Amino acid sequence: MALWPEPLTRAYAACEALARSHYENFPVASQLLPAPMRPHVAAVYAFARVADDIADEGSAPASDRLAQLNAWRRRLHAAVTVESAEGAPHEHEDLIVAALAHSIRSLDLPMALFDDLVSAFGQDTMTTRYASWSDVFDYCRRSANPVGRLVLRIAGHRDEALDRSSDALCTALQLANFWQDFGRQCVAVTREQFAAGRAVCDGVRGRLRYELRLTWLGGQRILERVDRARRELLTYRPTLGGGDVPVILWRALRWSAHV
Repeated sequence: MALWPEPLTRAYAACEALARSHYENFPVASQLLPAPMRPHVAAVYAFARVADDIADEGSAPASDRLAQLNAWRRRLHAAVTVESAEGAPHEHEDLIVAALAHSIRSLDLPMALFDDLVSAFGQDTMTTRYASWSDVFDYCRRSANPVGRLVLRIAGHRDEALDRSSDALCTALQLANFWQDFGRQCVAVTREQFAAGRAVCDGVRGRLRYELRLTWLGGQRILERVDRARRELLTYRPTLGGGDVPVILWRALRWSAHV
């Protein structure tokens, strides 16, 4: 980790602790990532995790949750604009904002991607059904694709072809998550997105390549389970467990043969 002032070091540590404390099907700032990337990826995750939790507060009216999400977005904008905001934060959410604001400034991360994320979480408070695939893909464009692009920017990649492949991978992961939660049977469309998203796993450099390969393979493994258990999905949510690790690692070793 970079030699940062103590308050900033504490802010990134809070983000990494939050990332470790939540179950996710896919790696978040894991040891596969180069050490300099991990705090920044954790900061992105922590910001999105808080926004997701706000959107999922089912007991609060949708209007209240939307107001909280907009306030969360404004806090980030203010912290990025006013550099002193990274001074000495104490509250948990202040730590997250301070860390992410530093990441945005130091790595020149696009604010529009964070605005897209918050808009998608806001949509979660109001929308439960989509009328068309174009509506679903528009939601994925804002809810999932920004995360992949931010990871690429953190790694130093600014390439349109990688962005497009990353978008496809993130959309595929979002769709696989939908089928986990709701039991929909659109496996073929999701497979197409995984196929289009495979190129980003080979197009990046170093250890990020292996992080993305494991993410891709984990998503494919979820989709396999969804496909096998599609008749039971209304009562059963497929997840990854310890038994899946050997399969995913074996496929990672045989990456070039996995299509």
